[in-house]
Amino acid sequence: MAMDRRQFLIASGAAAISANASATTASTATVLYGDKTTTLDKVRADSKDLWVRAADLPRINDFELKPQGACRADLCIPVAKNLKQGEWFNLTGFARNIKESVVADSGVWSFGEVPVLRGGFVNSRIAPDFAVPDRKGRVVHLSDFRGKKVLVVTWASW
Repeated sequence: MAMDRRQFLIASGAAAISANASATTASTATVLYGDKTTTLDKVRADSKDLWVRAADLPRINDFELKPQGACRADLCIPVAKNLKQGEWFNLTGFARNIKESVVADSGVWSFGEVPVLRGGFVNSRIAPDFAVPDRKGRVVHLSDFRGKKVLVVTWASW
């Protein structure tokens, strides 16, 4: 079957748009934030950005989109218009704007604490409490060692 140049460009352009759209859309993602793990059944993701439904934001990090911005308790952070598209919110773009760390691999997106919220730890020079299993599998809290010197060694496979 013969196809003229115009038909070919229209067909290949539509195929490229369709392929690109499916490449940047993932059906699910797992978001790690603080001590929460949230599985999202509908996201738009690519190698750089994770777009989540604005309605899912409170489940992810306790923020809620309001006219004054992304709000959590009595803190509201203004949100640029380019971070919202209909029901979608660019979670990684928001994180970059507020200097929050982000790591992504294989559909899992890990977000660090919002710097403005952790300010109390920096100013007080008291580390936040956390719990980890020791070599024997017993859960140990950092607060168990208050008043003692502690060396914390961490490792990650990525």
